[in-house]
Order: sequence, then C-alpha cells, then structure tokens
Amino acid sequence: MTHTFYITTAYAVTAIVTLCLIFWVWLDGRARQKELAELEASGIRRRSAQTKPEPAPGGQA
Repeated sequence: MTHTFYITTAYAVTAIVTLCLIFWVWLDGRARQKELAELEASGIRRRSAQTKPEPAPGGQA
C-alpha cells in the first residue's frame, strides 16, 4: 500500500461518510416536517406558535 493510496482512500471514506450523514439528516428533517404538518392538520399546535395572552381587564397583569 502506497502513501498516496492511503491518503486518497482516507479522504474518499471521509467524504462518503459525510455525504451519508448529510443525506440522513436531510431525510430525517423532511420526515419531521411531515409529522409536524400531520399534527397541525389534526388540530395539535406547537407551544412556540401560541400568541401572547390577552391582558387582564382593568390593565392589571
């Protein structure tokens, strides 16, 4: 095994693993977005999407 072959193989394996991880995260993100859309369609809302509570009558909080 030559030094050049070792370095090239190391870079190739690193590139393949990195691309696989990027693809996996992208697919998982799409799946989570689909799940959120299904939950919102069924009437379940995210807490971060809530509006601020209305102030109490009389101006007191």
